[in-house]
Amino acid sequence: MTRREALIGVIEALHAEIAALKANDVGALEAATRNKLAAIDTVALHDGEAPGPEVRELAAEAHRLNETCRIYVNLMTANVRRRLQLLSGQDAPSYRSAGYALA
Repeated sequence: MTRREALIGVIEALHAEIAALKANDVGALEAATRNKLAAIDTVALHDGEAPGPEVRELAAEAHRLNETCRIYVNLMTANVRRRLQLLSGQDAPSYRSAGYALA
């Protein structure tokens, strides 16, 4: 498999991860993550090769999609934290527009 094909696999897996995160589908998320990691391992096999313009463009797209996944995960984490605080009776800190936390 070429570096280009492997990067396309990473991009496809990242799209699948985003869809799984949106749907809260843990099984699909696990499968997409496995596929992404396998494709990344394949990309790494070509580490010594100089990337051409198309490979650089695909790598940039993979990076953008990975950042989107990271944002979804961070939002989900914040929502879970807030929900757990509410369920446990803890007052979650809230913020003023100036950014100062209230107790």
